[in-house]
Amino acid sequence: MNHASHGLRESATFDRATIHAIQRAASTGVYDIRGWGAKRALPHFDDLLFLGASMSRYPLEGYRESCGTDVVLGSRYAEQPLHLDIPVTIAGMSFGALSAQAKEALGRGASEVGTSTTTGDGGMTPEERGQSRHLVYQYLPSRYGMNPDDLRKADAIEVVLGQGAKPGGGGMLLGQKISPRVAAMRTLPEGIDQRSACRHPDWTGPDDLTIKIAELREITDWQKPVYVKVGATRTYYDVKLAVHAGADVVVVDGMQGGTAATQDVFIEHVGIPTLAALPQAVQALQELGVHRRPDGVQLVVSGGIRTGADVAKALALGADAVAIGTAALVAIGDNDPRYAAEYEALGSAAGFYDDYQDGRDPAGITTQDPELAARLDPVLAGRRLANYLRVLTMEAQTIARACGKAHVTHLEPEDLVAITLEAAAMARVPLAGTSWIPGTTSGF
Repeated sequence: MNHASHGLRESATFDRATIHAIQRAASTGVYDIRGWGAKRALPHFDDLLFLGASMSRYPLEGYRESCGTDVVLGSRYAEQPLHLDIPVTIAGMSFGALSAQAKEALGRGASEVGTSTTTGDGGMTPEERGQSRHLVYQYLPSRYGMNPDDLRKADAIEVVLGQGAKPGGGGMLLGQKISPRVAAMRTLPEGIDQRSACRHPDWTGPDDLTIKIAELREITDWQKPVYVKVGATRTYYDVKLAVHAGADVVVVDGMQGGTAATQDVFIEHVGIPTLAALPQAVQALQELGVHRRPDGVQLVVSGGIRTGADVAKALALGADAVAIGTAALVAIGDNDPRYAAEYEALGSAAGFYDDYQDGRDPAGITTQDPELAARLDPVLAGRRLANYLRVLTMEAQTIARACGKAHVTHLEPEDLVAITLEAAAMARVPLAGTSWIPGTTSGF
C-alpha cells in the first residue's frame, strides 16, 4: 500500500518504529536488549571538514615526503610504555561476548600492523595473548577472570569505570553464551544470565581510584601503563579526576561506542556523542598541563570511528590515538552478506544484525556455539582486520599531508571547520565560511 497516495501521514512522535516498540513491550513485559551502539542520528565526525593546504599552507608530497603515524601510550609513569606503529587500537571486547576465534583474529590483525588490542570482561585467553604483540588487560568492576599473573603478562592495564554505550551501567552476558569455558573463566554457573557490576566494589570515589592504581603499579612493578576508561558523560571532570588519580592514559568512549548487550534505552538515551566529549577531555588535559607532552597523559578516543577521516579528525581535535570496536568486528566478518539467508531466518538482515546477546551469530563472531564459531578462520579474519587498519592509517596520512603535516598527530583544530551549528559548538571549531564558533565567539 502506498501510504502517501492515500493521504496517510505518519506521526513524527509515534512513528512506526515507536509503535512497534510499544507493542513489543506490551506483549512481552520485557525491555529490549541488543548489541551494537546508538542508532539515532547524532552530530559526528562527518559534520567536520578539513581545510587542505593551498596558498596559505604548504602540502606535503605523498610519494616523496613522509608522514609519521607512530604513537607512544603510557609515558607518564610506566617504565615500559606502549610504542605503537599506528594511532588506531582495538577496544576491549570480551571472550564470552566474542568467540575465541574472534579474539584471536583481533590479536592477529592488530599485531600485523603494530598496534594493540584489549581483553574485555572475563579475563585473558591463551589464544589472544599468544597472537597479540601489544595486549591491554581490562580491569573491570565485575573482576570476572581477574588474575594478578595475567596483569603481569599484559602490556598495559585499563581500569574501566564506564563504557560509552552504557555509562553508569554494567554489562550483560546472557545464559546462552555462558559456555563451560566461559563459566570456568568467570567462576559462574553454566547457562545462567550474568550481569556485571556497574561500579567497582572496593572504592566509592576518586581517592579510592588513586589507591587502586597504586596497587596495580605495585603488582606490575611500575612497568605497565595504567589506563582509565570512562563513558562520555561529565567528561571534563572525569578526565581531571583520572589524571589526579595517576592515570598514564585516559580513554573516553562516546555514546556511539558499541556493546555486546545492554538495554536499548541505555544505548540510545544515556551519554553524550564522541564529538562533544573529545574537546572537553582535551580542555581538561590542557588545563592540567599534561596534553601532548612527552611525560604527559595520552588521550584515546572511541565511539563511532569508521574511516581514516574519522581518525584524522579525532587526532586534529586533540586525541593521541583512537580505539575501534564495532568497525573491527565488521572488518573480520560481522554482518557478512554471505550469511544473508541466515540473518533473515533470525528476523534480521546483513547490515542490520545487532542481536549479539543471543549467541546465534552466523558469522561465528558474537557466539559461543562451537559450530558457528568454527566458521571464522582467525588467520584470514586477522588479515582482513590488518588490511582495514592499513587503509585507516593511509587515509589519515593522506589528509595530514594535504594539510601540510609531517605526522598525523600534528593535525590541529585550526585545520577543521564544521558544516552544522551543532558540530561547530561541540567540536569548538568555526562554522565553515565564518570565524564563528557557536558559544565561544561572535565574529563572522
